[in-house]
Amino acid sequence: MALSLSNFLLPLLMLLQHGLVANAATVTFDWNITWVTTNPDGMADRPTIGINGQWPLPALNLTKGDRVIVNAYNGLGNQSTSLHFHGMFQNGTNEMDGPVGVNQCGIPPGSTMVYNFTLDQSGTYWYHSHQRGQYPDGLRGTLVINDPENPYAGEFDEEVTFSLSDWYHDQMPGLMKEFISYKNPTGAEPVPNSALMNDTQNFTVSIEPGKTYLFHVINYGAFAGQYFWIEDHTMEIVEVDGVFTEKAAADMIYLTTAQRVSFLLTAKNSSSTNFAMVGSMDTDLFDTIPSTLNPNVTGWLVYDKSSDLPTPALVDEFDPYDDFNLVPTDGMELYENVDYQVQLDLKMDNLGDGANYAFFNDVSYVSPKVPTLYTVMTSGASASSVGIYGSNTNAFVLGKDEVIEIVLNNDDAGKHPFHLHGHNFQAVVRSDEDAGFYDADNHTAFPAMPMRRDTFMVRPNGNFVVRFKADNPGVWLFHCHIEWHMDSGLVATMIEAPLELQKTLTIPQNHFDVCKAAGVPTTGNAAGNTEDLLDLSGENKSPAPLPAGFTARGIVALVFSCVSAFLGMAVISWYGAAPLRSKTVIAAKRRISQAGVVVEDK
Repeated sequence: MALSLSNFLLPLLMLLQHGLVANAATVTFDWNITWVTTNPDGMADRPTIGINGQWPLPALNLTKGDRVIVNAYNGLGNQSTSLHFHGMFQNGTNEMDGPVGVNQCGIPPGSTMVYNFTLDQSGTYWYHSHQRGQYPDGLRGTLVINDPENPYAGEFDEEVTFSLSDWYHDQMPGLMKEFISYKNPTGAEPVPNSALMNDTQNFTVSIEPGKTYLFHVINYGAFAGQYFWIEDHTMEIVEVDGVFTEKAAADMIYLTTAQRVSFLLTAKNSSSTNFAMVGSMDTDLFDTIPSTLNPNVTGWLVYDKSSDLPTPALVDEFDPYDDFNLVPTDGMELYENVDYQVQLDLKMDNLGDGANYAFFNDVSYVSPKVPTLYTVMTSGASASSVGIYGSNTNAFVLGKDEVIEIVLNNDDAGKHPFHLHGHNFQAVVRSDEDAGFYDADNHTAFPAMPMRRDTFMVRPNGNFVVRFKADNPGVWLFHCHIEWHMDSGLVATMIEAPLELQKTLTIPQNHFDVCKAAGVPTTGNAAGNTEDLLDLSGENKSPAPLPAGFTARGIVALVFSCVSAFLGMAVISWYGAAPLRSKTVIAAKRRISQAGVVVEDK
């Protein structure tokens, strides 16, 4: 009897499926997120967020297809927290993405949130807190996902993974309070105290002559981009942000915060010399560079343990490989036909409280009362109405499978690295510095097979254009990954195929339990209103705008005039109330200007 094609294929498909399931593992992590004391740069002890009493955090090395379960218990005692697995698409598991106020509630002290998702990607990633300003206090670690089908699988002998980062001696809540303040009207970001390599300043990699290594490098700093090079060695870039690329030789690499790179490095056939690896913080955004700051950190390729660890040579200039030239190995061509364009005009400006904020389209992001995903899931047909998501969330509703183009215009004199959750994107245009806003009628030629990644930098007063397909229903952030800028409002919310999401997603009860423990509502619009979803009364909003005509310089003058007046009144009151015999003592100690400011205190 002849077998039909279907009779032959069905058992084969079942066998293949069984093989895939058999090879996949369920990996469970029980994490107690706690405070520990660390001193990674040898300059200052400080409280740091660790896991199970340890820091640096666990380096995760997993395999594509693995199911990951993280039982995240908040043992901090004084802060809420969350976990975001940076670069994971979370296809079908949008509730596991991690940003507080977007996909979940913050995990309050004493509560546990269960993250449960399957790894359907490979490459270089990281994980970190997505609670306001928290991950620079230590809650960030490396994540590499291996794939037997890696196009370079047979070309290396060993793998090496490490991080680059900036490091602050002071904790983030205090730094953030000082940063977003009327006392800092120009928005000067806190300058890091040190640069770290693999969370230390004494990192070494043992090298065997003749071997080829696959290096995974992650910049998980809060602020500074990093230049990276290895003396007397060439790096062959083969992957960025989880996208495999055709080989590209580089003597120096630049990584913005949140970017990752993998490169092949072939060791010398013999050497009795060790070689410096250098990370150098990009100080262009630093308003001031303290005389005590060393912006560099050095590690070493160690060929010979008995030889010295050399001091790196000075470089004449920074000339890194331009990642815009990378070509993905999968040959994905440019998305030609755009269905919907999102234009985001970036600026930094002051609001009525005197502090400096970041804006897209004149809106500074403020987290809603109800996490945006929960609004999607409880709003029925109204989920397609952008008006229910709040005045300050910069929300955009995207249609399923539409090709989306984001045009980012940077009306600021600084660099900004932007990250899109749930996707990588095609880098279509990146202008030079000072090019101004994007002109659709006057731009460079689009690449036929654009470089793809999930974090991309816009140059000062320049622009970029990126494209992606809205094929992953969910609520996804698009934000600057400089932590200071994200927390001052440089965020937009992409609400992708919300009606489809309602049909396919179920939020687990554990997540609702966390919200209940945190006292956060889980139904209604951005304001928590359930009757009239377009009624945003009571929503979280940014401070009111400045009166017309005010500038940062005017704010400084106003603030210090008020402070001066207050001090003057206080001194006059004190002087007037003091005993007569003490007035001459006060006059001798203090000279007061006409405005009431103490100009000399002897």
